[in-house]
Amino acid sequence: MKTKIQYNNREYRIDLSKPIDISIPLKADKSNLTAWYVDAPKFEAVVGEGFVGDVNKGGSVNFRNIFFNPHGHGTHTECVGHISKENYTINKCLTEFFFLAEVVSIIPKSIKNDSIITLDQIKNSWKSNGAKAIVIRTLPNNDVKLSMQYSNTNPPFICFEAVQFLIDNGIEHLLIDTPSVDKEDDNGVLKSHHTFWEYPNNTQQQRTITELIFVADEIEDGTYFINIQIASFENDASPSKPILYKILL
Repeated sequence: MKTKIQYNNREYRIDLSKPIDISIPLKADKSNLTAWYVDAPKFEAVVGEGFVGDVNKGGSVNFRNIFFNPHGHGTHTECVGHISKENYTINKCLTEFFFLAEVVSIIPKSIKNDSIITLDQIKNSWKSNGAKAIVIRTLPNNDVKLSMQYSNTNPPFICFEAVQFLIDNGIEHLLIDTPSVDKEDDNGVLKSHHTFWEYPNNTQQQRTITELIFVADEIEDGTYFINIQIASFENDASPSKPILYKILL
């Protein structure tokens, strides 16, 4: 199913029947990735007053409670409510869902004991093509990211100067395959988060950060359209399903 899109005074063609999912599924076992010291998600059948929410245990339907943390259990999209005193929610902040996006691959630099995506690396990867979203794949890249237990591993992050460069060049949606755009333990400073949302002095509530994506090796760097799908949570973050679409020649 092919369609034409008018974007920034240009016409693009994409095939909606060929989505490229860059989210990580959420599942109820210890192979599910975790970050921020949370336990694995739980999917539990509701049981009570003669009711069993499990067909395999005699119930008429499967009816489960799901216990998870959006930030710690998989792909999620967050808004400025993640760091604000005000109750911003992703459901109200993200009101458009389709954007021109640039996929880039970067080997974070080893600086002291950290792995950092630097300003120079972002500048060298940057294309001025009107994209509002950037999708960052860190290298090396492998399936370990699908089940990684990130807590206390000091994963790669992006420096705030690079984040400033991105927003100065029109980026409003930052997607990355690490647990956070900030260092795992930075004493609560969260400089890249604050820089991205310009909080609290010039808050940009329409901007989003999506973390813990997975961009498979067969997905080439370059320009795509992206559809950022969320559940309608009135919360700072929601589990999400970002979908890329190749641009047809």
